[in-house]
Amino acid sequence: MLPQSYAWYMVILTASAYTVLITYNIPLPSIEPHMPDPEQMVNLSSEDSHILMQQAHEMRDRHYYNLHMFGMWLGFVFSAGLVAFFVVELSKTLRFQERSLAEARENALRDERVISLGTLAASAAHDMGTPLGTIAIMAHELKSEYPEHRFPDLHEKMAIMQEQIQRCKQALSVMSASAGEMRAESGRAMPFADYLDNLINQWRTHKPGVKLNFFINPAVVEEASIIAERTLTHAIINILNNAAEASPKDLGIELHAAWDLEHATLKIRDFGTGLPPEIIMLGGKLPVASSKLGLGVGLFLAYSAISRLGGKIDFYNLDTQGACVEIVLPLLRPHNDEVIDDPFGFG
Repeated sequence: MLPQSYAWYMVILTASAYTVLITYNIPLPSIEPHMPDPEQMVNLSSEDSHILMQQAHEMRDRHYYNLHMFGMWLGFVFSAGLVAFFVVELSKTLRFQERSLAEARENALRDERVISLGTLAASAAHDMGTPLGTIAIMAHELKSEYPEHRFPDLHEKMAIMQEQIQRCKQALSVMSASAGEMRAESGRAMPFADYLDNLINQWRTHKPGVKLNFFINPAVVEEASIIAERTLTHAIINILNNAAEASPKDLGIELHAAWDLEHATLKIRDFGTGLPPEIIMLGGKLPVASSKLGLGVGLFLAYSAISRLGGKIDFYNLDTQGACVEIVLPLLRPHNDEVIDDPFGFG
């Protein structure tokens, strides 16, 4: 925006020019009223000549008065339109700024909640480290006290227990290292198809027995790339886990993927009883403590991670059966543009 001094300079300049034109002006020759010809007035009597000149002066006065009124009308219309235009644009700018400030405050509050949850997660990871270590030592001692050839079933169960303890330790190590970070870690650019394959493979390690029906739109662009953020990966895996827990084992879950050169759309569908109304209403913006499916904090963190990266996430129930979570992610902008219309067949 221009400095205020420029506006005052313009006011002084235009007011000065207007003042000069009031005193020194040149009438418009093309719109001068028709005056009597002096040669034609020679043959008239003095009285008739006086009447004719008087009528001519009255006609000229009316002409200039009408011209003056037209100028006033034109100036008013132009000024009103100009003021209305700038007032409307100014109100749009103010409303946009208010929305931006409201979104900034909402993002700040959400980030504050994320930091609080991260601090609590780090504290919980620290507190759970000692009990897990104790359980691991006791499991090792039990395996030593009971020979494998005499208690094969017990050793098999102990092996499963030690494996689960190791998984818990790894999860706590990752949580301790990343908890409390407000911004996502810098990832590397990779093709979105490869990122999706890695994501699914990583998720299958958490849910090896869950049936996953994976659909890719045939019109996808192979050159599309994404910044592989760890927080984004954890967010999508968390949503897949929630869908797997809500859906019957024989039906499994569905993952529909479609992308162009600018955006990627993922739709994760389950065949459960649907999402609670509070989840759909809040859309992950706030933790929902009353969630029966354990979606509250997980979806809140997923929403925060995806929104921070410039993406969008929507939750809705399907008319047929189950619920669907739709995620739209920004991709690295290319030089050319391609758009995919209606990538999915269900809504």
